Amino acid sequence: MKQYNVTGMSCAACSARVEKAVSKVEGVTGCSVSLLTNSMGVEGSAKDSEIIAAVEAAGYGASVKGAESAQATSSGEDALEDRATPALKRRLWWSLGFLVVLMYFSMGHMMWGWPLPPYFDGNHVAMGLVQLLLTAIIMVINQKFFISGFRGLIHRAPNMDTLVALGAGAAFVYSTYALFAMTTAQVAGDADAVMAYMHEFYFESAGMILTLITVGKMLEARSKGRTTDALKSLMKLAPKTATVVRDGQEQVVPIAQVKKGDVFVVRPGENIPVDGVVLEGQTAVNEAALTGESIPVDKEIGDRISAATINQSGFIKCEATRVGEDTTLSQIIKMVSDAAATKAPIAKVADKVSGVFVPAVISIAVVSFIVWMLVGQTVGYALARAISVLVISCPCALGLATPVAIMVGNGVGAKHGVLFKTAVSLEEAGKTQIVALDKTGTITSGEPKVTDVLPAKGVTEAELLRAAAALEQKSEHPLAKAVLEYAREQRTDIPEVENFHALPGSGLAATLDGAELSGGNLKFIGNQAEITDEMRSASEALAEQGKTPLFFCRGGRLIGVIAVADVIKADSPQAVKELQNMGVRVVMLTGDNERTARSIGRQAGVDEVIAGVLPDGKESVIRSLKQQGKVAMVGDGINDAPALTSADVGIAIGAGTDVAIDAADVVLMKSRLSDVPAAIRLSRATLKNIHENLFWAFIYNTLGIPLAAGAFIHLFGWQLNPMFGAAAMSLSSFCVVTNALRLNLFDIHSSRHDRKIKTRRHQKEEKKMEKTMKIEGMMCGHCEARVKKTLEGIEGVTEAKVSHKDGTAIVTLSAPVADEVLRKAVEDQDYKVLSIG
Repeated sequence: MKQYNVTGMSCAACSARVEKAVSKVEGVTGCSVSLLTNSMGVEGSAKDSEIIAAVEAAGYGASVKGAESAQATSSGEDALEDRATPALKRRLWWSLGFLVVLMYFSMGHMMWGWPLPPYFDGNHVAMGLVQLLLTAIIMVINQKFFISGFRGLIHRAPNMDTLVALGAGAAFVYSTYALFAMTTAQVAGDADAVMAYMHEFYFESAGMILTLITVGKMLEARSKGRTTDALKSLMKLAPKTATVVRDGQEQVVPIAQVKKGDVFVVRPGENIPVDGVVLEGQTAVNEAALTGESIPVDKEIGDRISAATINQSGFIKCEATRVGEDTTLSQIIKMVSDAAATKAPIAKVADKVSGVFVPAVISIAVVSFIVWMLVGQTVGYALARAISVLVISCPCALGLATPVAIMVGNGVGAKHGVLFKTAVSLEEAGKTQIVALDKTGTITSGEPKVTDVLPAKGVTEAELLRAAAALEQKSEHPLAKAVLEYAREQRTDIPEVENFHALPGSGLAATLDGAELSGGNLKFIGNQAEITDEMRSASEALAEQGKTPLFFCRGGRLIGVIAVADVIKADSPQAVKELQNMGVRVVMLTGDNERTARSIGRQAGVDEVIAGVLPDGKESVIRSLKQQGKVAMVGDGINDAPALTSADVGIAIGAGTDVAIDAADVVLMKSRLSDVPAAIRLSRATLKNIHENLFWAFIYNTLGIPLAAGAFIHLFGWQLNPMFGAAAMSLSSFCVVTNALRLNLFDIHSSRHDRKIKTRRHQKEEKKMEKTMKIEGMMCGHCEARVKKTLEGIEGVTEAKVSHKDGTAIVTLSAPVADEVLRKAVEDQDYKVLSIG
């Protein structure tokens, strides 16, 4: 998506007009215009010049948006700087100054007899001329309404400014006519006519309308400026300089001059300038700016560091790996900015209304004027009703209802390390009915840990750890690293072994203190030492829990068992429980065997476990889950990317691979599963806020326009002065933006207000059929996975549960599949099908 700046837009009708004009350009496949940020995102192959020409032909200005980089010294912050509020504030003060004088002459003297200079005694024409002059000055100060409004009218794209310009202009023109008619009456000596025309002056209404609308515009601009506070605070975190090492000397250079591969140093208390990897030193880094996590993270040689985080304790030397727009901070800023430039599906309703809103309002105003004239009212009375209709109508409230809530919601998410890439993902996340969790790295830590140490009779735990660590320290296996890490945590003295050799698929062997030392699986050690029934049953119990028992023997005698497992993250069970309390069904996907998977599933508390899923089979599982409701997939690896893309909402764990992050719609920077319910919670709160905004915007206009037109005068005696109409219009947009800002107070981690959503199934549940196949020749988990992949590749097969122990495959079908098709597919893989029932 390419982004452009758009100038001249004042309301939702403007953004709808620009969107419509650009969408017609050949080569444009998608276009979304944000009134909030005055920006436009365009997808397709159209040239910049053609897009800009289309915008200009519609009566607005456009330019290509410069690449916003957190590393640029000013461009990013300048783009978000609130320039509108100071300009509107100056306009407002000048307008108020002249309005006070105007109101003194028109209302103060006429209604309350406030004193005037002797020159004006009985000189009604002079008073009228002063009011005309003061109103004209206010109109010049607020000329932007007239320029934008009439330009829109000329381009047949009337907007909110058109309504204001027509309302204030009509009041001014009619009052000027009344002034000249009064002058003629005064020359003719007709005192009654002079006083009658004095009461036909609407100069103060014209001045008040423009001033009140400016008040509303200023409040709106100020509130809109606050919606990007989260983004601006991120940009301010980016350091402006870096201390790099060149030719052995430290040099302080502007951040833009740091290149990939440069070596830089960071002292305690300094911000880290770019993303990199630690070459020398140890420290604790505060990553709150990126993840929202206040606890510092320890960093040592080889660890990655990110721009804008704070080095708290030690001196470190690092190598730059990502600079400029590639840093993590820049990517976060880009994600939030892109999300603001996209449009949520719910916004399309308001856009359709806004597109026809202003012409409809002008038509209603004209009809109101004609009807009141036909029933015998004066021109002034009929004009007041028409002006009230024009100035109370507010397409801005409709147009801002969605984008301000989306922007604030994105900002709140960014502060807590939850990044929504688009407005669509922010809206859709809250509608999730099923969450599919990848096991490794998502529910579990993804790194094996020692869970149990069982020394044999006559052997101490320290002796077992010493021997095991000595043997494993020369192995590169992940399980070996887990044993070594645990031994170091226990401050175990680890001796050197001799004659080390690894036996692939079985275990390790070496010599320690002259004795043969071996470690490995039950079968390998069972051939070298006697394993007691007690130890055998203990190891089977560990295996039942999804743990891997490692057996160790020395000198032909068993010395004990150490169990290793990929343990679940501390917050996983609570996160699963929160999801379930929100009415979301939690499914765990894993390539592990059924026994290990069910053990992890029980610990995490998930609703369903789907085991034996190959990397390329996750996507088909997600497809079948989507038939049951809206699915969010949570993963972290390259093999999760297809499933993340296939799901209704893809959620990537931030510590995962770049491929997974690119494929996802939502990115969790903290890599904590508890942020999944937080993301859904924030989405629901944002959607609720949008519904509130749209409701009040529609209700305001539904009730306000008939009231202004005088529909309730004969029923209830309700009559609306144009000035109060202008005040109501000003406050409507301000109220919508202020309501959206309430999201800043929302606690995304609090489950106090969680509710189970009511869902409607839009698809009829498919009739599912099951067939059980008896298969001969499957020997291991690899055989299971091969048969499963083959069966699930057949059209009409939604799932296959395969067990090599039972020699069965239970096939779930969504459409009839012939037995011969199933049989041939399995036998082509060199397995024999005994029966299908």
